[in-house]
Amino acid sequence: MRMTRMFGKTLRQDPAEAETASHRLFLKAGFIHQIASGVYAYLPIALRTIHKIEQIIREEMEAAGAQELKMPSLQPLELWDQTNRATAFGPNLMRLKDRRDREMVIAPTHEEVVTLLARLSVQSYRDLPMNVFQIQTKFRDEPRPRAGLIRVREFDMKDAYSFDADEEALDLTYRRMLTAYQNIYRRCGLPFMTVEADSGAIGGKDSHEFILPTESGEDLILFCTNGDYAANVERAASRRGEVPKEEPLALEEVHTLGVRTIQELADFLSVPAQKTLKAVFYVSGGEMVFVTLRGDLEVNEVKLNNLLHGENLHIATDEEVKRAGLVAGSASPVGLKGVKIVADTSINEGGNFVAGANREDYHLRNANPGRDFEPDLVADIAQAAAGQGCPTCDGILDSTKGIEVGHIFKLGTFFSETLGAHFLDQEGQQKPLIMGCYGIGVGRLMAAAIEQSHDDAGMIWAAPIAPYQVHLVALNADNPEVALQAEALYKDMRDAGLEVLFDDRPETAGVKFNDADLLGLPIRVVISPRTIKASEVELKLRSGGEAIKVPQGEALEQVKALLAD
Repeated sequence: MRMTRMFGKTLRQDPAEAETASHRLFLKAGFIHQIASGVYAYLPIALRTIHKIEQIIREEMEAAGAQELKMPSLQPLELWDQTNRATAFGPNLMRLKDRRDREMVIAPTHEEVVTLLARLSVQSYRDLPMNVFQIQTKFRDEPRPRAGLIRVREFDMKDAYSFDADEEALDLTYRRMLTAYQNIYRRCGLPFMTVEADSGAIGGKDSHEFILPTESGEDLILFCTNGDYAANVERAASRRGEVPKEEPLALEEVHTLGVRTIQELADFLSVPAQKTLKAVFYVSGGEMVFVTLRGDLEVNEVKLNNLLHGENLHIATDEEVKRAGLVAGSASPVGLKGVKIVADTSINEGGNFVAGANREDYHLRNANPGRDFEPDLVADIAQAAAGQGCPTCDGILDSTKGIEVGHIFKLGTFFSETLGAHFLDQEGQQKPLIMGCYGIGVGRLMAAAIEQSHDDAGMIWAAPIAPYQVHLVALNADNPEVALQAEALYKDMRDAGLEVLFDDRPETAGVKFNDADLLGLPIRVVISPRTIKASEVELKLRSGGEAIKVPQGEALEQVKALLAD
C-alpha cells in the first residue's frame, strides 16, 4: 500500500480527547475515528489488524471443533424476559420498538438465540457435543464509554457456545477451548495471563479470564509468586493468617467515647486490627444485611452479591441504617435481632474479638462466634490482597493490573432449562443441554496489544498482528534514483509475499521517520540518496536496537530473516 493512496491521515498533534495510550495513538495514526461517544469507525489500516486477529481466532476455533455461524443482533425483548436477563442487564441493554410496536433489543450477547437454535438442532446424545461460534458486532449502552476501544458501546466480538450431555463432557470441551484461547494469544505474539474469574451478570460456574498485563489496565490481578495461582481480585481467595487461638474469655463492655473506626478502636484498646470485628451495612433486594468480618480485611462486594443472589446490592444509607435500628460505629452481631447476618470465614480464624456493643460509645471485648452470636451465612466474602498467602500453596500473593481480552465460563443448564433445550440420553431420558460460553473482544484485543506495547514515539506491533510487516521509507522520493530503487524493492518484497506500507509521499525525512515510529510496523526499510551512494539499504526493528546497513542485493533476504526471528 502506497501512503499517497491510503485512506486516513496521520496527525501531527496528540488528540486532546484521548484518555489512554492506545486511544491517543489510534486516533493520531489514522486507525480509528470517533463517530459518537463509544462508537468508532475502523479505518483501513486498523481493519487489516482486525482481520488478522479474526483469522487466528477462526483457525483456533475450528481446530477446537467449533463451527462458524451468524446470529441476529436484533432480537425480541420477550426472549430476554424469559431468562430475566433484560432485568439483569438493566440500562446497558439497548432497546427499541419496531413499526408494529413490538419491543426489541440490540444484543450484547447471544445465549438466548443460540439456545433456541440448539433446541432445533440437537435431539439426542448422538448429536453431541456441539460447539458453534460467530464474530459479530455487539451493542452495550455503557454509561461511561472510555479509553477508546477498551470500553465502547459498539464492539466486535467472537462468541462461542458449547453443548454437552454431562459435566464430564463439558470439562473436556472447556479444556479444549481454554487451550484454543491460549493458542490465540500466543499466535498474536502477546504476553498474557490465564486467571480465575467471576462470571458476572451472565451467570455460570467455572470461569477464566485472559489478561494482558499493563499498568493502564482496569482489572487487578492477584497471582502467586510461585506461579501456581492467578485470579481476578473479584474472585481471588487468600490465606489471611490466623490469629492465635485462645480460650474464650467472658464478655466485657468497654466505654469507647468517640471511637468510630477500626483503626481508632485498635489504637484505643491497644489491640491489632485482626483482633476486632468490622461491621458493614448493605441492602440487597430491599433487605438490610449486616456483614461482619475481621477488622484487618475489606468486603468483596462481588463475592457478597453472588452469595446473596440479590439485586441492587448497595451500601446502606444513613437513613436505612437508622431505620434498621443499627448503631453506626458501635455495631456488632452480638445480640442483634431481626437483621440478616452474613459473616466472612475470617471470624473463625481467631477469637476473643473486640466488637461493637450496639449502643453508642461502647464496645465489647472477647466476642466469640458460636457462643455470643450465630451468623445466618458464613462464606469467603473478604477481598484478597497482595502480601497475603496463596490459597493453594505456601507462596505469597502479588498483584498486577491488566486488560481482560477474553472470558470463558461454564453456563450449566440455566438457559437450556429456561428455554426448553433438551435431548434424549442413552437411556431415553430427557435431559437439559449443558452449556459453555467463550468470548473474545476483537477490537479490545487490538487496543490492549498497544496498551501493552508502545513508547513515547508510537505503537510497537507484534509481527503476527501488525497491519503491515514492513514500512518502506523513500527519502527524497522525487529523486529519480531513489524512486527507481524504492519501486524495485517494493515490487520485490510484494512478489515475495511480504506486506509492505510504502511511504512514497513528498514529505521531509523528519515527518516520515515520525510517522514510521507512530505506526510502529515491525521493520523499517530506508532508501535515500546516501544509502544509494553506498550501495546499501538501511534496516531497523521497531522493537529496538540500532539501524543496520545491508548491501542492496541482500535487502530482501535480510528483511525476510528478521521477520522469521
